[in-house]
Amino acid sequence: MDLSRLPNDKKLQLCRWYFRVGCMFLPFVWAVNAVWFFKEAFVKPPYDEQKQIKKYVVMSVVGATTWIVVLTVWVIIFQLQRVAWGEVGDALSFIVPLGRA
Repeated sequence: MDLSRLPNDKKLQLCRWYFRVGCMFLPFVWAVNAVWFFKEAFVKPPYDEQKQIKKYVVMSVVGATTWIVVLTVWVIIFQLQRVAWGEVGDALSFIVPLGRA
């Protein structure tokens, strides 16, 4: 997406919209928001809407990072403890591996 063609108020509106969509348990959208608007928030010369864009970019980075950490911890715990959880581990599994590790 070429953000240079958008006026500053539309950039802010788009950044805010991506942040709100990410709040619906879509951390990938937060990551995209942070990547797309990083230069607008931290590299470009100052303009009126930049402070708000920076706020949304920082919140998007924090949100996406938090989701990545939580998901990584859950995957590690689940992979290491699935067998010990017995029926609960099997019920949580989409594909139940045969045998024991």
